Amino acid sequence: MLTYAIVVFAIAAVGGVFMATKVFSGQLAPWSLSIVHALLGATGLIMLIMMVLEGGAAGAITAALGLLVVAALGGFYLASFHMKNVVAPKNIVIIHAGVAVVGFLTLLSVFLGI
Repeated sequence: MLTYAIVVFAIAAVGGVFMATKVFSGQLAPWSLSIVHALLGATGLIMLIMMVLEGGAAGAITAALGLLVVAALGGFYLASFHMKNVVAPKNIVIIHAGVAVVGFLTLLSVFLGI
């Protein structure tokens, strides 16, 4: 299931990069992409939660889950700006992306055995 979670998060990241480019150009990202990004992120989180609850998950997976939950909370905060038709603050976008990337890389390190 780790492989599937990594793929889901990677696809979500591609959408996130596109949305970040929109924000940095002063535009709102398309709602449809925001929704798909959020759904993919939630799907990946559910997969990680299942792995942790089943036991046998490496401590790094639990750490990645924690980081990605923090990133998700940042995503909710960013969505609150989007719902007001206001372009999100760039520094929050950077923090959200940075935490998500660290969480993703933590997962990838488990997958690669690093």
